[in-house]
Parts: sequence; structure tokens; C-alpha cells
Amino acid sequence: MRNLFDTPVDRLQTASQKWDRYQGQDILPMWVADTDFRAPQAVMDALHQRISHGVFGYTLAPESLNQTIIERMARLYDWQIEADWIVYLPGLVCGLNVATRSLASEGAGVITPVPVYPPFMSSVLLSKRKLLKAPMLLIDGRWQLDLDELRRQAVDAELLLLCNPHNPGGTVYTRDELEAIRAVAEEFQLTVCSDDIHCDLLLDEDAKHVPFASLNDDAAQRTVTLMAPSKTFNIAGLACSFAIIPNPELRQKFIRAKRGIVPDINLLGYTAAEAAYRDGDEWLSAQLDYLRGNRDRLQQAIAGMPGLSLAHIEATYLAWIDASELQLDCPHQFFEKAGVGLSPGRDFGAPSFIRLNFGCTHATLEQAIKRMQVALAER
Repeated sequence: MRNLFDTPVDRLQTASQKWDRYQGQDILPMWVADTDFRAPQAVMDALHQRISHGVFGYTLAPESLNQTIIERMARLYDWQIEADWIVYLPGLVCGLNVATRSLASEGAGVITPVPVYPPFMSSVLLSKRKLLKAPMLLIDGRWQLDLDELRRQAVDAELLLLCNPHNPGGTVYTRDELEAIRAVAEEFQLTVCSDDIHCDLLLDEDAKHVPFASLNDDAAQRTVTLMAPSKTFNIAGLACSFAIIPNPELRQKFIRAKRGIVPDINLLGYTAAEAAYRDGDEWLSAQLDYLRGNRDRLQQAIAGMPGLSLAHIEATYLAWIDASELQLDCPHQFFEKAGVGLSPGRDFGAPSFIRLNFGCTHATLEQAIKRMQVALAER
């Protein structure tokens, strides 16, 4: 199955957000978080079968998909959920915005870790809530949430936005780390929205994802969990995500906030999600092996590049690279001129960093590494 990931797929002329940014330029697009891999064959087969039916009317969430999600949560996390807890969404960003509007009152404080995926911060500002930041600190080679600052910010907050595994740091929170965060949430009566979209992309073989809501009943009753198969199986364009909300009061607030604004899921999104979760495990295992190879190669290469450093990546296909020693006003532009299109750290709240998406062929990654090495050597 390795050949599936080694084989390049031409994404030009496909209206790809990732590749069209640099259309006509010799710049490798390694920014937005989708991969260059073809989805599992099971997903494509299911889509072909659904399309052959020929009728594409308004579609309800299939009960079989609900059951697939329920079984997956039980099998992977020993987390017993119910179908009524599942609320479908066309995307995780939409979910963050709905959560911010429904779970914190206007003007109230919402805490987000920083650096973090940009929509965490924009969802707070767009909803006219007060943005409160708790820094992620590099401790013993791992990006960890500053609990002392979390406690200080919690005094003025109603909602905590959590990202697990963390984007862009790649940290998989341990059960003990999550329990420490939960204790703060309980003390200050914070509602928690946990974005777990990268939960299947665990690169360290001893890493174990623990959904925050699965810790205990207190965590379950104060938490909205956001998940999707989109990053895992490279089907983001089919737009099928979901929230798991055990607390009926929080669930009704969330549903009311999305009513009349957030569209239903299209039928192909449902089809792809179910096929991916039901029949995609073998493909996912092969992808993780491939990504581990990319991760290890990139970490080795960055270690030899003067002025750059990279903490160990436990999960995701995203590398959070510290370029502060280069003392550049904009390291993103520096590497873009060298032919490597990265995500600028300023969007995540850390201007001296860059984020590199290594969800690509080994050959593409090697080309990017070479361009970065040449740029640094000629600087």
C-alpha cells in the first residue's frame, strides 16, 4: 500500500485551495492542512455506488453512520456515547464558531491556547466575545498548556477552547494533563469545546488519544467535542464533521445557535464519512507509517539547519518550526522566496514560527528540505 502514498497526484487544474495559491509559480504548497494522498479505495467505491443511484435530494444523517461513530468511540476510547448526542456540521471551523456563540454570553471571556489554529482566535473575535490567551510552553521537548496562566484567565472566562492533539504543536495530551485542565474547568465552571479533529493522526506508537469528555461525568457534562474524518482520510472537501454533546442543555444551545444559518451535510459527505470510519483502518495504518517516515526525516533535517528548531511531533502531519534564531521579520516570506510555501506563524499567534505540512510524498518533502537548506546556506 506504500505505493499509494508514494505516487504523486496532480492537483493542478482541480481548483485546489492548497495548490492554486501558487499556481504558475515554482513554489511547493506545504501550508493548509490537507494531504496530497488519494482517499481510501473504500471511500471512492462508496461514493461511486451512491452516485450511481442518481438522486441527490435532501438527506438525513444515516442511522448506520451514527452507529459507526458510536462503535468507533467505544472501540478506540472506551467512550460510551449515544446517537442523540451527535450533531452534524459541515466543518470544524463552523463548529468552533457555533460553540463560541452558544456557550459563552456576548462580551464574556473565552480562553484559547496560543499558538493555535487561527479560527480558534477568530471565532472569539467574530462572535464579539473577549479573547483570553493561555500560552503553550515548550517543557521537556513538548508543547504544554500553561496551567498557571489558564487559572489566571479562567477568573474572567466562561468557555475554554481546547485543541487535542494540538495544532500546531503536535502534542497529544496525556490523561493526567487533561485531568489537570479539567480541574481548572470545574473550579471556575468553564464550559469546554475540544477540537479533536487530528485524533486519528497519532505518530508516536505509544501515544493514546483521550477525548476530554471521556475523563469522567463532570467532563462529559461540560464539554462539546468536535470531530471529523476529514483530516484523517483527506476528505475535507466533502464537508462532514460532527459534535458530540452529552449535556442536553448545552446541546440545545448549540443546535439553536446553528439553526437557520449552518447548512445540512450533503449526502456524499455522509457517504464518505461512513465508509472511511467503517472500512478505512488498514489505509489509515499505512498512512501513519508513511507520515512517521516523513516526520522522522523532517526532524532530522531541521536539526541540521542553522537557525531552525523543531520539537518532537507526537501527532498530526504538521511541523511547528521555530525560526526565531534567524531574526527575520517574516520567515514565511523568506522560505516562500526559496520555493517553499509554508503557513506564517503570525496567523497562529507566533510570528517567529512557520508551520510545514508534511502530508505529501517523500519526494516532495525531500525537494522542500533541499530548497530550505540552500536558502539558509545562501543567506
